[in-house]
Amino acid sequence: MSKENTKYDLIIIGAGFAGLYALYKAIKRNIKVCVFEKGSDVGGTWYWNRYPGARCDVESMQYSYQFSKKLEQEWVWTEQYATQPEILKYAKHVAKRYNLKPYIKFNNIITSSHFDKKSRVWNIKNRKGEQFKTRFCIMATGCLSSIYTPLIKGASSFKGDIFHTGNWPHKKINFSNKKVGIIGTGSSAIQSIPVIADKAKHLYVFQRTPHYTVPARNRSLIYENGDNSFEKREAQGFDVDLTVKEIKADYSNLRKKAKNMFSAMAFDLNKKSALEVSKLERKVEYESRWEKGGVPFIGAFIDLNTNREANDTAAEFVRNKIKQTVKDPQIAKKLVPNYTIGCKRLAVDTNYYETYNKSNVTLVDLKDNPIKKITTKGIQTTQKEYSFDSLIYATGFDAMTGALMNIDIRGSNGIKLSKKWANGPKTFLGLAIQGFPNLFTITGPGSPSVFTNMITSIEQHVDWIFDCFDYLDTNGIELIEPSQESERDWVQHNQDIAKPHIRSSCSSWYRGSNVEGKPEIFLPYVGGFPAYVKKCEEISKSGYKGFLLTK
Repeated sequence: MSKENTKYDLIIIGAGFAGLYALYKAIKRNIKVCVFEKGSDVGGTWYWNRYPGARCDVESMQYSYQFSKKLEQEWVWTEQYATQPEILKYAKHVAKRYNLKPYIKFNNIITSSHFDKKSRVWNIKNRKGEQFKTRFCIMATGCLSSIYTPLIKGASSFKGDIFHTGNWPHKKINFSNKKVGIIGTGSSAIQSIPVIADKAKHLYVFQRTPHYTVPARNRSLIYENGDNSFEKREAQGFDVDLTVKEIKADYSNLRKKAKNMFSAMAFDLNKKSALEVSKLERKVEYESRWEKGGVPFIGAFIDLNTNREANDTAAEFVRNKIKQTVKDPQIAKKLVPNYTIGCKRLAVDTNYYETYNKSNVTLVDLKDNPIKKITTKGIQTTQKEYSFDSLIYATGFDAMTGALMNIDIRGSNGIKLSKKWANGPKTFLGLAIQGFPNLFTITGPGSPSVFTNMITSIEQHVDWIFDCFDYLDTNGIELIEPSQESERDWVQHNQDIAKPHIRSSCSSWYRGSNVEGKPEIFLPYVGGFPAYVKKCEEISKSGYKGFLLTK
């Protein structure tokens, strides 16, 4: 086997939306660059997540690049919430439009990345044994890309088909006239369960913890101008009442508005407290948001993420909606969460709760009826055995850290990243790691990432990194890494602001709670996108205060 030893200025690992944009920037700057991607095509998460019903929970007109006005105007989205195939098509279009694929090595799994202190380069090796050298390395490995499958006794004994929502086969799976079991009721399960139930002979849903979800009210996008001319009204948010023409005419203002919001998504945020209005006004507001659909529901009042009492009013509203929708009171009771709304990722669905009214759907509550083992025929609980033809794991991801920990990454003193992060991830801004010079992470732990419109956060991260490259080259600096103090202070700051926040008030993958043995530490930055951007800008403008710069 030939062992390549090519020297690059920059190696990017991952060809999802982060990797593609970083590659685009590198090409524009005539940087000698290469991207390694384990899949056979671009798309990242949207290449692998092909499960039935998979779609984005951020509006398609927002979940898109904004670095090119031409790209914004020419691309045609068909639905308010784009499906996985359409998002993947978009990623492929971007790759083709900017001729990115010649720089990408597909079907390429990186196994190690070691920093050579003497030569000041990263030595990178793939599974084929090929070796590559680079001055800079960008980890564009994604927040939700390392699937998690819980260890269940007898898992290998099941004789039927086994699937994972995060690594779905690249062919259509027909569940018609089949009995199906699905473990998990998080976001991917909430999207796939209604679709599978429409086809399956019977669907068994194994639920550990019930989940809050709000209706998407998805629709086809409106391209006709109608009675209202876009010249006559300004778009205040990405709104169901707006036509595509109206949105595109005011795209720059909408993008600006989005960047000034906590989540980097533009929607109408009610500036009132849920506690300062009457019960009737609260109900009217919640009903309006419920009918409109989508994650803006959580913007019904300004304090739903910060005040437990205010949050309770929203949680109770959704609980009542579940009870009203699910006809069997016993099933409804099992589906009602008892924790704060928003502490786990708020899901967006189409007919999720309605699905439990179907005669071919059985909900198994694992708290009352735990799984003992997986058998050749299905799942044995403490009460009975459920037999089926296909088993689906909708058990999520080793979020934010898993993909990085799966690579043998070693810094300047030979320390393994897995050892450094043994008690939880440590980064400065979610962008860089002390002891790992010239290594950058995009939307890493300690950044707003999953609390935001991911593509907006990706662009902000990549722009910051390339501005940093320019600064280093202009000033003759060879190496950059955070100081131990700045990294420690950022980690502590992130934990301090997360502690009183609603989002840290229950066990979730935000804390790593879903993965057995994973240290519990709050992973994303909860201070909001604007505050985070301000901090990043302060650091770059100060000549990268908090970083160690070596000539």
